[in-house]
Order: sequence, then structure tokens, then C-alpha cells
Amino acid sequence: WLTAVTKITVNGITAAATRRIKSADETVRLRRRALQQSYYLAAKQLLPVAPPWGALAGVRPTKITTKHLLEGGTPKSADRLLRNVYYVTDDRRRLAVDCSVSTVRAVNLLQPNDLSLYVGIPFCPTRCAYCSFVSRGIGKKTELMEPYLAALRREISGTAALLRASGRRVRTVYIGGGTPTTLSAGQLRLLLADLHRELDLSDCLEFTVEAGRPDTLDPDKLRALREGGADRISINPQSMVDSVLRASARPHRAEDIRRGCGEAVDAGFSLINMDLIAGLPTDTREGFLYSLRETAALAPANLTVHTLALKKGADLMEKQEDLLPPGEISGILNDTEAFLRGLGYHPYYLYRQKYMSGSFENVGWSKPGTDCLYNIYMMEEVHSILSLGGGGMTKINLPDGKILRFHNSKFPEQY
Repeated sequence: WLTAVTKITVNGITAAATRRIKSADETVRLRRRALQQSYYLAAKQLLPVAPPWGALAGVRPTKITTKHLLEGGTPKSADRLLRNVYYVTDDRRRLAVDCSVSTVRAVNLLQPNDLSLYVGIPFCPTRCAYCSFVSRGIGKKTELMEPYLAALRREISGTAALLRASGRRVRTVYIGGGTPTTLSAGQLRLLLADLHRELDLSDCLEFTVEAGRPDTLDPDKLRALREGGADRISINPQSMVDSVLRASARPHRAEDIRRGCGEAVDAGFSLINMDLIAGLPTDTREGFLYSLRETAALAPANLTVHTLALKKGADLMEKQEDLLPPGEISGILNDTEAFLRGLGYHPYYLYRQKYMSGSFENVGWSKPGTDCLYNIYMMEEVHSILSLGGGGMTKINLPDGKILRFHNSKFPEQY
């Protein structure tokens, strides 16, 4: 028997718990599990509400259920695993298992030599209050963009030669940032032409471009993206309440989102991803649900609902004002799930972050057959992700299951 005992004293109040696991062979995994369970059972006695993710503390809780399904488990047995071993609540177990079912479908599309390609454009017109990404707010200063793109073209060319020699196959492409549509239409055309000229994208399953800020969009840029091979685009409201957008330093209005979506459809995009953030400054439960209804009315293929996370480097980390309490966030997420399931959306990927309100999660919802595969492959780490551009992180999946990470220069000037 492995026996773990935890005793915690906080403000003069002591809680204790013991967990025993019968095992023929003592292993690091079982020792960790016994300690994890005993600590959780003691700690939750000192909390007003049990944590939604139980004893799990990692950013990718679905990796547990995905691994279980890939090894022959069923959704029911995966649910029991989360309940009995990790004490995850009913609603979070359902989210995790549903996302893992989508992951298994996505994994079945892959061959051993497949990978995904990320191309980073670390520029934005301005910086949003909640943002901690490595990106340069350029305002009207664009002198850094041309030398950056010249360096990126050199990296694309060199990487393409390595891919040809290795026999690796690109299955998804994701151009992110920053806001890639900070580039001009001409710059976007040249970048996309370089990718198609240098790389074999004949087996590519999807090609996504992050165009999150509607104030960076116009019909010419959208045509350039569609004609350049992008078949999926992200246009991210974060909120459809103008006062909340102002408080979050988003220099656009809800009407700009509606305009941008209409122009994207006119340009030929049928797969549009959209994001909302629950818990932004000055927002309310009613305000967020209004944003949810207004965004859903635009019929996006995917809708990712983020829980606000206070991150180092973000302005909100310093000014934690007018933020919703965790109890309100819980109600918002419950209402959101019921609403989106009622419209036929299903959860397809999920991840958590540090300092996230209420210790909840970000969940991507999609209409049937429209899962963004790159999001799944990136978050579930089921195959290698090759990253180009400043701030990019390449993740190589090794045959023994380990992952090696390699970072490009962090800032655009260094890159």
C-alpha cells in the first residue's frame, strides 16, 4: 500500500486527509497520484466551493481523457477516470470527454510524418488591456514590418528545404500573431505566395489566418487572404458591448465586427472562427450573454469562449478593476454551455491558464464537421508543431513520447 497523508493549517484552521493506493509495484506515477489526492481532499475542506477541475492543476486536462480513449477506453470509462481519480465536477467531465472524442477524430487523420505549421506575425495596431502575447503595437510606425518580412521569407525558404529533405508533410497552416492583418494587402499577398511557392501544401487539411481585430480588415485584404489559399479566418469580438470594448482598449465597435464578418463572407469565407472573453472589465453577466447571442447570430463555424486570465505583461494585471467575481463567471459559463449546445455546437478543444478567474477554462465550440484542427493539434500536442517567425515556439514530438521545445528570438527586432 502507498499511503499519503496531508495536513494543512490556514489561519488557525487545520484540515487533514489520507489516501491509500494498493499497488504491487511502487511507481512515481502512483506516488504522485496518492499525494495529489490526499492534498486535494484536505485542501477542499478549507475552500468555500470545490474546484471545478478537482485535483487537476495542469493546463491540458483533456490529455488524460484523450490518452485513455486512444488506448482503447470509452467515453464512459474516461468519465469514471475523471470522477474517481481526479474528483472533476460533472459539467467539467462532460466538457473534457466531448473534447477528447473530437481529438481522437482529428488524430485519426494523421500519419507519423505529419506536422502543423505556425507562422507568427507579431504586430498589432495597438495593445489590448488583457494581452500578454509577444507583439509589437505599431500605431502608425511600420518601418519594422518590411525587414521582419524579409527575415521571415528567408526562414520559410530554409525551412522548406529541410522539410523536403525530411519527407515531412504539412497538414495544417495557422498564421497568427499579434494580428497578421496588420500587414497591408500587398504584404499579405507576398507572404502567402512565398508559402505556396516554397512549401508543398497539397495535403494541407486547413489554412487559417488570424484576423482578430476588425479594425485591420477591408475587402482588399480579405480577397488577398482567400485568393492566397486561406480557407478559414478568425474575427474576434471579445465582446459585443461597446463600453466593454473601450474598457479593454479594443479600438473598434460591435458594428465593426458585423461589417467584417459580412465582408469575409463576400470574399468567399464560409469558415469563420470567433472569440469571446468572459470577465472583461465593466462587463456583466447580462452583457456577456448579450455578446454571446449577438455573436451566435453571425453563425460562426467556431466560437471559442475564453475565461479572463490575468497575465504578466498585460495592463489588467496592474489594474484589476471592475472585474466579475468567480461566482458570476461560473454562472456565465453554465449559461453559455446550455445556449451553445442548444444551437448545435459541441466542445472540441479545451485548455486552462494560470491566474484564470474561478480556475475555469477556455473552450472552443464548433458546428459539426468544422473543428479547427490546428487548435486541437496545438493544444493536445499529438504531433509536431513547426513555428516560424519572431516569438515562435517549435514543439517536436519524439518517438518516446517526450516533447522538445525550440524558441525563435522573442522580439521582432531580435528576429
